Amino acid sequence: MVLDGYTSNPGDLDWEPLAQLGELTVHDRTAPEQVAACIAKADVVLTNKTRLDAACLAAAPGLRGVVVLATGFDVVDAVAARRLGLPVCNVPEYGTMSVAQAVFALLLELTNHTGALAASVRQGRWSAGPDFCYWDRPLIELAGQTFGVVGMGRIGAAVGRIAAAFGMRVLSHRRRPDPASVPLDQLLQESDVISLHCPLTPATRGLIDAAQLARMKPGALLLNTGRGALINEVDLAAALASGHLGGAGLDVLSLEPPQADHPLLSAPNCLITPHVAWATQAARQRLIAVSARNVAALLAGKPIHVVNPA
Repeated sequence: MVLDGYTSNPGDLDWEPLAQLGELTVHDRTAPEQVAACIAKADVVLTNKTRLDAACLAAAPGLRGVVVLATGFDVVDAVAARRLGLPVCNVPEYGTMSVAQAVFALLLELTNHTGALAASVRQGRWSAGPDFCYWDRPLIELAGQTFGVVGMGRIGAAVGRIAAAFGMRVLSHRRRPDPASVPLDQLLQESDVISLHCPLTPATRGLIDAAQLARMKPGALLLNTGRGALINEVDLAAALASGHLGGAGLDVLSLEPPQADHPLLSAPNCLITPHVAWATQAARQRLIAVSARNVAALLAGKPIHVVNPA
């Protein structure tokens, strides 16, 4: 049973790897109040962003496990699942390079303003102008600048390698002991660009707040393709409005989709994309393939990629 299949496969891919394993039902979306009834007779449930709480899991007596169509698994009450003897399996690596690519798509728009300039040309500004070129905001060269990576998992490491290829000095911070890691305060103070790649946990929720933003260099750029709630969004909007930060590039927000009055939607120099860093066709194809392997392993009684081991 797939609870919210549309975002993983809006029709350009094939669910056949899962269909080969048994009777497959794919819902484009499932409302929260419908989840318990929907999964009541399921053997395996797959979800991307539809929440599975303790009550829902307990209401499915035949359930053998949960497969998350993502790497992050905070949409599932993994502790409650463990109490019920239900493995929760994720897809640990499918979109690493897609997300890393999206980080630099955001960064290059903030530094080169390619999309904004191209739109102005299409609107006729170049044709009507007196000069052979024009720009409205500084064009920033990345070489020689310092790029700070917060969270050095697979994606953070890939982002660091790309930043180095641009000729940037790379700093990294991770919570686990690592001789290459620098303190977060140092990273914030020295970096011209900061990119967030840590998981959302009680310790990292609101990690970047007013105090941390104040430590960042004037004019620094902040990127987030991890989880929206890593940032206190009201504080970020204020830092952008004051001009302390040079810009932000975000693919995630704390509430998705956001309300129309979300403070960052009108903040200056703030680029927001609709949580699509992971969504290249190649990455989604891998996602379905690995999810099918997760389901097959569950049905065989030998689960893999388990995030809540007993």
